[in-house]
Amino acid sequence: MSVVALSEMLGAAVRDSSGTVRGRVRELAVSPQEHPTRIAFLVVRTPEGDRILPSDAIKSFGATVRATTDAGGWTAFTSFDGVLLLKRDLLDQQIIDVHGRKVVRVNDVELFSNPVNSHIILDVLAVDVGARGAVRRLAKGLVPSFTLRALLEKIPPRVIPWQYVDLIETDPARRVKLKIAYEGLSRMHPADIADIVEDLPPAEQKAVFEALDDEVAAEALEEIDRDVQVSIVESLDSNRAADIVEEMDPDAAADLLGELTEDRSGEILKEMAPEERQEVSQLLEFGEHTAAGRMTTEFVAVSEDGVVADAVEALRQFEGSSEAVATIYLTAPGQMLTGAVPLVRIAISPPDMRLKSLAETPTTCAPDTPERQVAEIFDKYNLITLAVADEHGRLAGIITADDVISMLRND
Repeated sequence: MSVVALSEMLGAAVRDSSGTVRGRVRELAVSPQEHPTRIAFLVVRTPEGDRILPSDAIKSFGATVRATTDAGGWTAFTSFDGVLLLKRDLLDQQIIDVHGRKVVRVNDVELFSNPVNSHIILDVLAVDVGARGAVRRLAKGLVPSFTLRALLEKIPPRVIPWQYVDLIETDPARRVKLKIAYEGLSRMHPADIADIVEDLPPAEQKAVFEALDDEVAAEALEEIDRDVQVSIVESLDSNRAADIVEEMDPDAAADLLGELTEDRSGEILKEMAPEERQEVSQLLEFGEHTAAGRMTTEFVAVSEDGVVADAVEALRQFEGSSEAVATIYLTAPGQMLTGAVPLVRIAISPPDMRLKSLAETPTTCAPDTPERQVAEIFDKYNLITLAVADEHGRLAGIITADDVISMLRND
């Protein structure tokens, strides 16, 4: 087995069975439906136009490709669906390097060959996203081959195996994505996903959010700059957008929908589950730059007459963000706020201990408190969460520290 680069084959002279040069290699094609890695045919540019040289008619390759058939039998090439052209669809395209947590560009493609009977089988081995591929392409024809080989040996390879590359055939631009990208992205921190997505063009941003799990997509979307958030949600159909928005924290979802047109926001709300729709709709009624506009309605509240075991059970059933569980709130009938218990006290107390005995007086603010004042309260009392209570003392929601950080970052 030997390895050859796509850039080395492009432009190579092609001789037919008579030994006469009939043209030069213009493209290498893979037909994924027939074989995921196999080169199905070469596209040869000839004086008579582009011709197809089937892979089973390739006798040898190198600086010159030799065919086992006469050029008169090569059929004309016309572009058609279902075929990946390596130069057109891979070179210089952007893909996601999950391990490096960034978007990278394909500089070259590595192929390996196996002799079978009287012809050569070529398979795609990997995509080159490092300096070696870039140097090989830039130096082609300018540097003697032996000098170039010596130079390339000093450059460490940086390749992504072809088995991690997936073809999305429905994309008209014939984009190439990584299978491992979507699987790997799901295991990455949402902030890292956000960084990657922000570096992608709009069409690929949409593709990522169509492929990610709803919960992962929601967490990542919350980390993305607001303008990009809006662009992504606008690009998705209403059903998909609703699936993602449902998984977002209600306050973040309300902030996002508040940036959309009333018609678009209404379309997404219509597709959301009733409970989530009601929570977000209520938050949309508040001013964005107030405590109520920043709060989330997902929090852990337990009866003031409960014990530690009740709080633990409430935590088990809670499906909100991890930031929201830093404080367990105690309430009397009618959602009246009576106390707050830090999570650490729950963790170190026996199951039968009364929650009242662990409680402290909660720090609260009114729903119409300006967000700047909210930040000052967090700073003054070194808070992790802040309860928002109405004029009657009823717990309406909470603001978490990460909400305040996002608020200050966007100032």
